[in-house]
Amino acid sequence: MSDQNTELEAAAFRRLLEHLNRRTDVQNIDLMIAAGFCRNCLADWYREAAEARGIDIDKDRARERIYGEPFGSWKAKHQKEATAEQLAAFQAARKKHDG
Repeated sequence: MSDQNTELEAAAFRRLLEHLNRRTDVQNIDLMIAAGFCRNCLADWYREAAEARGIDIDKDRARERIYGEPFGSWKAKHQKEATAEQLAAFQAARKKHDG
């Protein structure tokens, strides 16, 4: 992979984070239903990428990178309890994906 590709992918990733940080109205469960991943997944992938490169980043630090602030703060400001409809849609999406 070229340095140019890495730079472009990094720029796209930063733009995705900026977009998600502007769209706090979109709940993680809605992302999971529609796309099969959420902000927490991105934080896990970020942490796993660091770990694969010998960089120690804990779960809280990875989430802070993705959320733009400590997860607890973001959650208190933006995350709502999942509705029964959301939970049912999430379960249906998991069944569809898992086969």
